[in-house]
Amino acid sequence: MLSKVVAEKTGIGAEKIEVVLGDSSLVPGAISGGSWATASMIPSVTEAVEKAQQTIFTVATKAKEGPFAGKKPDELAFTNGRVHLKASGAETGVPFGEILSKENIRSAAGQGKSEGTFGDPKRKFSTHSFGAQFAEVMWQPEIARLKVSRVVTVIDAGRILNPKPARNQIEGAVVMGVGMAIFEETNYDSRYGAPINNNLADYKVATNADAPTIDVTFLDHPDLVLNSLGARGVGEIGLAGIAAAITSAVYHATGVRVRQLPVRIEDLMGSGGMKRA
Repeated sequence: MLSKVVAEKTGIGAEKIEVVLGDSSLVPGAISGGSWATASMIPSVTEAVEKAQQTIFTVATKAKEGPFAGKKPDELAFTNGRVHLKASGAETGVPFGEILSKENIRSAAGQGKSEGTFGDPKRKFSTHSFGAQFAEVMWQPEIARLKVSRVVTVIDAGRILNPKPARNQIEGAVVMGVGMAIFEETNYDSRYGAPINNNLADYKVATNADAPTIDVTFLDHPDLVLNSLGARGVGEIGLAGIAAAITSAVYHATGVRVRQLPVRIEDLMGSGGMKRA
């Protein structure tokens, strides 16, 4: 994602951009909780790119025999990896690498930071992501079988910069919600408080056979209050509301309002014939 942000700001192909993460020699990273890594990194990466570009503009205008000699840095623009006058198109520009090499400069660097929005008492806008969840269940009392057959989820997470992994995040959250609603429960030893079913043989989770048909729709409305690309967090918002939607569908199908998760078959027995909700 960081390479895509740099590529968009510079016009340089993402395949030419190297991203280095997770090394103790680097500066501290941004918050990763709440799936906010992309949203919180965008301002710092954008600022770093712009400062590196300003360094190149300064080099370009100070070169005595360069194409921009006598110009001011604020008269220049950076498009598709080329430096050019704002009044002219990018096709008239000079590749930034050529500008640096002529001045015998190896690289142009820039640093940026993100301020974040947590704990700001004067914040005027909500920058949270939002979602609406809809679930369909099949209840077959003759064989005591409950299955989540379909989930439709609509997500407003700002601009979706990388649709495939974003959709995968939501789909995974839906399957987690299915497990939360009808499978998962931790049982504790009443004497010592230790979990009894602390392994995958005894702790039931949703599998491929339990996964419903999942329909994910992103509204894709950029939130430019949060950052320049309009991206917000994607991930946990896909889980919020799934279990509630499933239990509401169970009530519609069976007439039984279950108020403690997971929904148990014994909660539903005697609730009537087969229905779809």
